[in-house]
Amino acid sequence: MPLFDLPLDQLRQYAPVVPEPADFDAFWRATLREAAARPVLVDVRPEPTDLRLVDTWDVTFAGFAGDPVRAWYTRPSGLDEPLPVVVEYVGYGRGRGLPHERLTWPVAGYAHLLMDARGQSGQYGVGDTADPHGAAPGGPWPVTRGILAPEGYYYRRLITDAVRAVQAARALPGVDPQRAVAAGNSQGGGLALAVAGLVPDLAALMSTAPFLCHVQRAIEITDAAPYGEIVNYLAVNREAEPAVRRTLSYVDGVCFARRAFAPAHFAVGLRDVVCPPSTGFAAYNQYGAANGGAEPVARTMHVYPFNGHEHGDATHVRRQLRWLADVLAGPAPAVTLPRGAVLADSSALPT
Repeated sequence: MPLFDLPLDQLRQYAPVVPEPADFDAFWRATLREAAARPVLVDVRPEPTDLRLVDTWDVTFAGFAGDPVRAWYTRPSGLDEPLPVVVEYVGYGRGRGLPHERLTWPVAGYAHLLMDARGQSGQYGVGDTADPHGAAPGGPWPVTRGILAPEGYYYRRLITDAVRAVQAARALPGVDPQRAVAAGNSQGGGLALAVAGLVPDLAALMSTAPFLCHVQRAIEITDAAPYGEIVNYLAVNREAEPAVRRTLSYVDGVCFARRAFAPAHFAVGLRDVVCPPSTGFAAYNQYGAANGGAEPVARTMHVYPFNGHEHGDATHVRRQLRWLADVLAGPAPAVTLPRGAVLADSSALPT
């Protein structure tokens, strides 16, 4: 794939005005407060893996509307002290898979919670979490389920699950709750970015090729899935565009990025037609811009000029490992919240 988006010098300055609903904060505050009214941990049981250097537990926590969401909790064997926890979110069409599939973070010495994606498994990996809310009008794909109204939209549920996963991780034994990190690639990167905007005391964010950023532009410059699934839906439902654009404005990663506090590590591939680089830069360039803090938020962006959606692959993981070790070795950044800005402070909301 040749270069198709803005030139890199323009990408580094690209900070578009992204439509944001007037009730964006109120919408998410009400959504998360309703979810937090239930105990977060439902079940935690040991999972045999035949691996000697890590221990794994099968976790069920209460997500959106109290729905049971599955996750793998893995940590290094033989370590009793509380560890920083990396909460990881999977890409589109994936589930949590098998417990031995993602071992980078526990092998590096972290606790690791890998959240399943409700109702998505089967395309690229297996999962164990159903989505019992599929009746709202919309298309057949996850990204279009309930897309005609934000209240019934699929990503309202999945983002709520993602926030609850951080709260669940902090409640697990062997976790240092002050050092919770959100991480993911593609859809997972978009979820991690949403969490950074909704959980102000997050320790760090790692968001690679994030999905659901500057969505209004994405559906105009690419027809690759998953954005192409929205395009296909609108090609058939020609009068639905205003409602669809309104719904998408409630889940746009740029809006979440503007509210974030956590130090952040981003990456994009300049030839990525799945999550175009301008959409990732739109979030990166406005990261922390509207959080009300006195100081700019620490952030870094890695650019891979000759890569698509695979971005830096293993090279980038090594950069993430080194960056996260440095961030967690230093003092936690001070967070001063403006009045009314707390959306999902897990220390204030009931668990």
